[in-house]
Amino acid sequence: MTVFSPFPTNQDLDPARLREAFGVFPSGVVAVAAEVDGRQVGLAASSFTSVSLDPPLVSFSVANSSKTWPDLRRARHLGVTILADHHGAVCRQLAGPVDDRFTGVATSVTADGAVTLDEGLARFDCSIHRELEAGDHTIVLLLLHAVDHADQRTAGQPLVFHRSGFGSVAV
Repeated sequence: MTVFSPFPTNQDLDPARLREAFGVFPSGVVAVAAEVDGRQVGLAASSFTSVSLDPPLVSFSVANSSKTWPDLRRARHLGVTILADHHGAVCRQLAGPVDDRFTGVATSVTADGAVTLDEGLARFDCSIHRELEAGDHTIVLLLLHAVDHADQRTAGQPLVFHRSGFGSVAV
């Protein structure tokens, strides 16, 4: 059992220390993407969570400094794909140069412009329900319109982001 000493009175909350502490908690990773002005636009997010069944809502957070979100938020519908453990390179690609984010990545596009990755564990067709400012990020609530998921027996495991690296769930 780990025993913690009392918090020091001169608590250091600098961003690097916070990032390290936040990184102790593993999270899944999703791709958020849409077709905007005739091209696929997307990003990776490790802050995805289910929110509500009625109405069906999910959320993710995006940095206010994101250069991608201003374009992506103009889309009528957004696709959210839960990434599988073999998507580590794809996740890095989604964080890379804008013009290369979907190069070699198999995707599907709905009639409303939601883009999802074909090999994801689950795919959601969504629209923006609400945006909430939260410090240096924006929490985006998404209303679900459709969902599709892989057969759990054969789909593989989710991609996990933990301590600034990618891994998978051991079962």
